[in-house]
Amino acid sequence: MKYRDLTGAEIELLQQQKCIAEDWNRVQVAEGFNPRYVRSVEFYGDIRLGVFEKEFPFVCGIRRHSGLHRAVLSNVTVGNNCLIENVSNYIANYEIGDDTLLVNVGTMYCENAATFGNGVEVSVLNETGGREVMIYDHLSAQTAYVMALYRHRPKMIAELRKAILAYTASITSDRGRIGCGCRVTDVKYIRNVKVGDCCKLEGCSRLNDGSVNGNPEAPVVVGNGVIADHFIIQSGSKVRDNVILD
Repeated sequence: MKYRDLTGAEIELLQQQKCIAEDWNRVQVAEGFNPRYVRSVEFYGDIRLGVFEKEFPFVCGIRRHSGLHRAVLSNVTVGNNCLIENVSNYIANYEIGDDTLLVNVGTMYCENAATFGNGVEVSVLNETGGREVMIYDHLSAQTAYVMALYRHRPKMIAELRKAILAYTASITSDRGRIGCGCRVTDVKYIRNVKVGDCCKLEGCSRLNDGSVNGNPEAPVVVGNGVIADHFIIQSGSKVRDNVILD
């Protein structure tokens, strides 16, 4: 997507609508951007905004227009036709895909060299260690079985670990991502998490260092009160209310 600088008239209207920026020269927008739908927003660092042309349907026939309202954004790219509203703390270092809704979010940020749960070692079979399985986005049951039970083949285990660590290094980033068509509502805390397309995160308490690998054919739902640390949730999964994952 191509971006342009804000015009003087657009900056003036945004300021009238109680928006402020650390540096307006670092705020860029897509062609067709309408500042009418951006109110009470603070911008810090490098900001890129798409267009806001569509509406989101809610229950009881309510429809809300896409846009930004009452939020603090730092080094964030917002795709086309998103609705971001009521961010009580801030969103920092994230890329947000098209047609995504984020409402009533506390804190969402990415920092340092995040691996999004990839490369984490999980002790299986023996809680005292020795049969750890290294999780990553493409882990299969067969690979996990070999890593846990074929310790008498150290060269093979070493090659598997090497391949997983290489993949982990390839996706390591200081920017998180929320995919297209997602709904993130009433979530208190998100840190170093990447989310695939068409996922629903509803009322989660904490998501820390992980991946939610949904897609349009197999979306993921994460429910109320869920606390998840160092995790990978694969496509098609549903994590119900008040689950604790670590």
